[in-house]
Amino acid sequence: MSTLSVVSHADWLAARRELLAKEKEFSRLRDELSARRRVLPWEKVEKAYVFEGPGGDESLVELFGDCCQLIVYHFMFGPDWEEGCKACSFLTDHFGPALTHLNNRDVTLIAVSRGPLEKLQAFRERMG
Repeated sequence: MSTLSVVSHADWLAARRELLAKEKEFSRLRDELSARRRVLPWEKVEKAYVFEGPGGDESLVELFGDCCQLIVYHFMFGPDWEEGCKACSFLTDHFGPALTHLNNRDVTLIAVSRGPLEKLQAFRERMG
């Protein structure tokens, strides 16, 4: 563990202002990149994707449900894993409250994984 230095208020303020300038520069760059991402052209999906789900196989189009927008979250659970990614598990624990807001904005949210459906369902059941 590194030892942090203890400085005067004036020295701390100077260091904080220098960091703040870098943070603002980063924010402007992130905003610029986000704006560029939003105007990227769309790519026509021509591959016939099929997903195995609790109700059987579904096409990519069927995953949209009644909404015209789709968010696909990749839940990391490898085919030979016994449990899902800890960070993914934490995040998916919080999907529920967001679903109403997303659906009201014509968005469907689904999670996909490379893990076998039986393992995914058992993990979901175990995690509640």
